[in-house]
Amino acid sequence: MEDEAYERAKAHVKEIRDFYYHLGMYIFINLLLFTINAVTAWGSWWFYWVTIFWGIGVVMHAASVWGGKYFLGKEWEEKRIQKILEKENK
Repeated sequence: MEDEAYERAKAHVKEIRDFYYHLGMYIFINLLLFTINAVTAWGSWWFYWVTIFWGIGVVMHAASVWGGKYFLGKEWEEKRIQKILEKENK
């Protein structure tokens, strides 16, 4: 049982590390794109499209790492299964 808890914790730490890597790349690449945009076409901004859509992906990634447990995650599934089984047993 402890080994299973350890493996779950280890997997969660890996998910968090992967998210921070993703966030770091997002910030670095978007700063680079902003710099390129500012140097080559000041006033004609296009970098923000990448920032917006990739930002949506970063938010979704964060939600899957921290919000997945509570919103449509394993705990939610287990509660729904128990609720359905209770209804069927009545």
